[in-house]
Amino acid sequence: MAKRIFSLMIKEFLAILLDKKSRVVVFVPPIIQVLVFGYAATFDLKNITYAIYNEDSSALSRELEAGFKGSTHFQEVARIRRHDQIAPMIDRRDALLVLHIGPEFSRDLTTGRPAVVQVIVDGRNSNTALLALNYVKTVITAFNNDFAARNGRAGPPARLETRAWFNPNLESRWFIVPGIVGLLLLVVTILVTALSVAREREQGTFDQLLVTPFRPVEILIGKALPGFIIGIAEATVIILITVFWFRVPLQGSVATLYAGVVLFLFSSVGVGLMISSLSVTQQQGLLGAFLFVVPAIILSGFTTPIANMPHLIRQITYLNPMRYFMIIIRGIFLEGTPFSMLLGQFWPLAAIGLFNMVLAGWMFRRRLY
Repeated sequence: MAKRIFSLMIKEFLAILLDKKSRVVVFVPPIIQVLVFGYAATFDLKNITYAIYNEDSSALSRELEAGFKGSTHFQEVARIRRHDQIAPMIDRRDALLVLHIGPEFSRDLTTGRPAVVQVIVDGRNSNTALLALNYVKTVITAFNNDFAARNGRAGPPARLETRAWFNPNLESRWFIVPGIVGLLLLVVTILVTALSVAREREQGTFDQLLVTPFRPVEILIGKALPGFIIGIAEATVIILITVFWFRVPLQGSVATLYAGVVLFLFSSVGVGLMISSLSVTQQQGLLGAFLFVVPAIILSGFTTPIANMPHLIRQITYLNPMRYFMIIIRGIFLEGTPFSMLLGQFWPLAAIGLFNMVLAGWMFRRRLY
């Protein structure tokens, strides 16, 4: 039995590797995508374009301006001289925000009254606007503290001091890039396995398998192993890029990480084989893979927290293997989560993979006979 499965596995590898298009799809895009996503997919906001409307022009107002000019997050693009220049600046997207310092700014500060600084921000992208406002608050808070210290005034009654655990510099890349490992593994594994049986049917070689001594379970295992092995190789390359290129710290155990990778591939291969057993053509296989992969990514917590989703959608996510792998890989990379604390994520992956494998085998046998 093992010899027959090995022969079928070699046949599958040759079918993938001898086809130029298959070689390109399996090996080139994942490496390019992890590099592109690693740089492009980020929640950090840099080079925030802003315009200054300073009606005070005092030393204190220029000191506040200097706080923005000295920040790495802001980039001054214009100085406004009249109030009617503000709206066109935002409307044309020439600046993300306008900093308006009123004519009484320095006088209010020196007399002990609250000095108002108006920030007008482009709210068309609410997430970007909120991030920009947080950076503005940081600069103004620093200005307030310096001013109070120089003038011997008491600071605020309570001061907030923050310390970020697991990601001290709050680098969004540390959060996103490990998740890309799961995303690319899911896409590659599903595609490789979802097209395997459909390719046989299109090429007319499926009937040849029927007259061989192979049993249905042997054919199924022989179709599954190549996708599994390719997935392990892909995972290794992407993890190496994540650690040594993007410098994302791997705090946990490599053995625990690969245990999660193996179980995730097991569940993904099961889904891919189920899609493959239903597909008559490669086009149907691609469509089935697309219909599964897109919702799986959206409902995995890759970008949107699952806790923010409606109750019904949260229940559906428990059927998604990528949901569990996101917790596993981010926990191992950033928190150093040990194997024992991830058992609650491991067993659902094993259960999903086993269910899909059994279902794919039953459907495969039914269509075979």
